[in-house]
Amino acid sequence: MLERIDKLVFKGTTTIGAVSREGVILASDTRVTMGSLIAHKKGKKVYKIDDHLAMTIAGVVADAQKTVAALKANAQMYRMQRRRPMPVSAAARLVANLFFSYRLFPLMARIIIGGIDDSGPHLFSIDPFGSVTEEKYVATGSGSPIAYGVLEERFKEDSPLEEVLSIVGRALRSAMKRDVATGDNLDIAIIDKNGYRELSVEEKNRILKLGSSA
Repeated sequence: MLERIDKLVFKGTTTIGAVSREGVILASDTRVTMGSLIAHKKGKKVYKIDDHLAMTIAGVVADAQKTVAALKANAQMYRMQRRRPMPVSAAARLVANLFFSYRLFPLMARIIIGGIDDSGPHLFSIDPFGSVTEEKYVATGSGSPIAYGVLEERFKEDSPLEEVLSIVGRALRSAMKRDVATGDNLDIAIIDKNGYRELSVEEKNRILKLGSSA
């Protein structure tokens, strides 16, 4: 069972999350694969959940999209009922509980949740069985070993946002160059005190040029 899940969750894509001094960065490529077939070149894998909260998906698309919908709905209800945004740790625990409840027939997805709340920026990694860990940086998908090579070498805790953004861009670009299931384009989102923002085409092109020397 574990081997089958690993093959399903890690057979394609690269998603990355990293924490900076000012906020959290989430990034992914846009290639969607079905075995050796490139099914789509502009797949969305970074999702806004609330103004302060976002997530990345990897694995089976239907299972991952179900998770996105569930977290969005619960984050909205939390805000309406309590008149404040859902803490990042609560969002991660909610998804972890959802995955654990399906443990006999697991949701084949690997999730990264990142955001900023009253206690600062946070990043969580969740596996298909509901295990949750808080990280300073994390990568998932078939290109993650390549991305980790860059992250392990260059990432430093408490770095400024621009520096972490450059490292994440370089890591993702390296995975796009060397992993056949990762490619086409990249999506990068920043969550800081000003809220959620996706990088423009010009900003992403600048990162692609920076990563070309990786």
